[in-house]
Amino acid sequence: MSRPRLIKENSAPLSLAREQLIRIHDLMVKARVLEERLIQMYKQGHGYFWIGGPGEEAFNVPLGMLMKVGEGPAYDYLHAHYRQSATLLAMGEEPIGALRQMKNTATDPYSGGRNFAGHFSRRSKNIAPVTSPIEVQYAIAPGTAMAQKRHGGDAITIVTGGDAGTAEGDFASCLIWSSRPANPLPILIIVTNNKWGISTTSDGQHGETNISDRARAFNIQAKTINGNDPVESYQELQAAMEYVRKERKPFFIEARVSRLYGHSSASGANFVNEEQDCLRLFEARLEQEGVLDRKQMDDVRNRYTEELAAAARTVRDEPQPSGDSIWEHIYAEKK
Repeated sequence: MSRPRLIKENSAPLSLAREQLIRIHDLMVKARVLEERLIQMYKQGHGYFWIGGPGEEAFNVPLGMLMKVGEGPAYDYLHAHYRQSATLLAMGEEPIGALRQMKNTATDPYSGGRNFAGHFSRRSKNIAPVTSPIEVQYAIAPGTAMAQKRHGGDAITIVTGGDAGTAEGDFASCLIWSSRPANPLPILIIVTNNKWGISTTSDGQHGETNISDRARAFNIQAKTINGNDPVESYQELQAAMEYVRKERKPFFIEARVSRLYGHSSASGANFVNEEQDCLRLFEARLEQEGVLDRKQMDDVRNRYTEELAAAARTVRDEPQPSGDSIWEHIYAEKK
């Protein structure tokens, strides 16, 4: 299949403003270069483990762009999983924070060098701590949604996870608690479906046609979208968020995405040629429709490559956490 045909059949028109398209592209490139730098750090021995979201930028960037960012129940809460770096960049986080967490430096803004890569948390932006147990965030997220409903206003809770994790009871708990007729919750439930659970394909695991079909049993409005298309993702997320903000009821989005570097460093973190590359597809459309030319897009990548290389050199020489810091950032700190 030729590239123009692939673009035409699998993509929505570039109906966003030129400035928005350029901003989305900039953030997608920034996120991709960050993930590639993290993989390189792992392979060079400057980290113990890598897991991230290269291939999900077309969905994760619009998600972050559309969020109401701040601290407390008047702002959106994000209960994320470990493939969410592009969302954090779109929310205003600096990429050097992810490098510091990969290197486990004392300057790591998310855990002080005490957690895995991709395990973000930021109180000032309502980013709840990412946890290693799979999909527990689905059971936690209704809690902040309850607080927001009691608080009033239009802020919402957003929870994301992968397709394999929908087999967990936490996912079912989220559907139940979000949709009770006596107290529906302002929550956007997201599943990014890359059709893999570590090394197990989804074909033999899911009886439903779409994961979003499972929302019907709870009378939750739902939609399956092409998460490899940033324009469709932006527009569908915007509509879903507006619904949840106004109606104070749940909405469910299943986004079909790619997994470009495998599950994690445990599977080699090597590029998978068979997967659709959302960034390559988007750049072909931008060039085809005259939004950006090849040189402009290459300049963006080169700029971020240089910036991230410089940041990695800075992080390389930063100290590891001291032994006595083991008691910081825990529930009963200094008690």
